[in-house]
Amino acid sequence: MILSLIGLLLGAAGGAWRARALRGSRADILQWAAVWALIGALIGLFITVFLIRA
Repeated sequence: MILSLIGLLLGAAGGAWRARALRGSRADILQWAAVWALIGALIGLFITVFLIRA
């Protein structure tokens, strides 16, 4: 569970950083952060499931 939260936070930070690097507007930054946060949370979830099953 904690890996999902870490992935969520890292994904949001990475998405916001990437959108700022591309000189996006505030809406762009929020959208990139949200999408990357979901991707990071899913990756963290899959890692958690893999570790529990292993």
